[in-house]
Amino acid sequence: MNVGDPQAAPRASPLARYLLLAYVLLVVYGSLHPFYGWRDQGVSPFAYVTGHLPRYITVFDLVTNLLAYMPLGFFALLALYPLVRGAPAFITAGLAGCVLSFAMEALQTFLPSRISSNLDLATNSLGAFVGAGLALRFGVGLLNRGRMHALRHHWFLDGHQYDLGLVLLGLWLFTQLNPETLLFGNGDLRALLEAPPAVLHPAAVFIQGEAVVAACNLVAVGLFASCLTQDARPLRAMLLVLLAAALALRTVAVGELLKAQHVFAWLTPGALLGLAGGALVLMLAVALPRAARRALSGLLLMAATVLVNLTPENPYFADALQQWPQGYFLNFNGVTHLVSLVWPFAALFYLMQLAPRQVDEDQADSDEL
Repeated sequence: MNVGDPQAAPRASPLARYLLLAYVLLVVYGSLHPFYGWRDQGVSPFAYVTGHLPRYITVFDLVTNLLAYMPLGFFALLALYPLVRGAPAFITAGLAGCVLSFAMEALQTFLPSRISSNLDLATNSLGAFVGAGLALRFGVGLLNRGRMHALRHHWFLDGHQYDLGLVLLGLWLFTQLNPETLLFGNGDLRALLEAPPAVLHPAAVFIQGEAVVAACNLVAVGLFASCLTQDARPLRAMLLVLLAAALALRTVAVGELLKAQHVFAWLTPGALLGLAGGALVLMLAVALPRAARRALSGLLLMAATVLVNLTPENPYFADALQQWPQGYFLNFNGVTHLVSLVWPFAALFYLMQLAPRQVDEDQADSDEL
């Protein structure tokens, strides 16, 4: 079947379904964060539906609730295609967002740190329907004949396992919105362990530590992405675009935390050294065979995760985080923190599962030759 052929039979999109699952999990975590203090407060979990509107209503809260559920409705409608189409798909995707929001608001009744709100339910539901409407108008065409579909199959290998890899790559980009970590420094487990005694470190320790962490992760993620890419494509150009996107997201996150005049506060001497060294090594490493790239990516992921747990935290960012406003920003940071913590372990497991598949594919290709 030719990509973009309008006469081709429509096919389901595993990528859309993986994205939907990932986004639902993020919404659930963000809605119920911080997950402690559960107790019955003597109020029905559904009392909020007929309760009074919140005393204080801000445009920011309304827009945030609306935007948070738009991707959910968008991915839900694409995940339903082609089994359900048109108006039934729109209604089903929108109602799915309503049901999820209804359940989350009800569960928040048992969390003293959260406040259930019928206004949140209404704006979440509206967001889900808006997202479903956008998917119905623009998204369905992306699955079979649009540019996104063509780009997906032009640049990346075909198969469900590679769709899952692309979702992981998207989640890595999402982790760059966590401003409290070292540059690219995912997998920090220290918050789950007993805090070590405070130790003063010279500035050189911070510079060297962040440089190595940034470089190792940059090479590891770049090689991870190269394992999903078709060999005939210009890998180096694609990886530079990926790096630029990651740095842009990092700049947005730091600017939100530290205000606009400090948007490049993340560009420390250590981060700059890590970027330069990592980019140079990555440009050379992509010339390796696919199996070697996959193995090196896994090794560097393990090394970088160890190093990020040994490198001292940046006290400047730690102090700024303490002053971050509560509410949606803090809940969003909880989601980015979770993804940041889990990502290298999920990526390493994925590479282990991918290895035998790619070995079989390489063997099949060699047999054909």
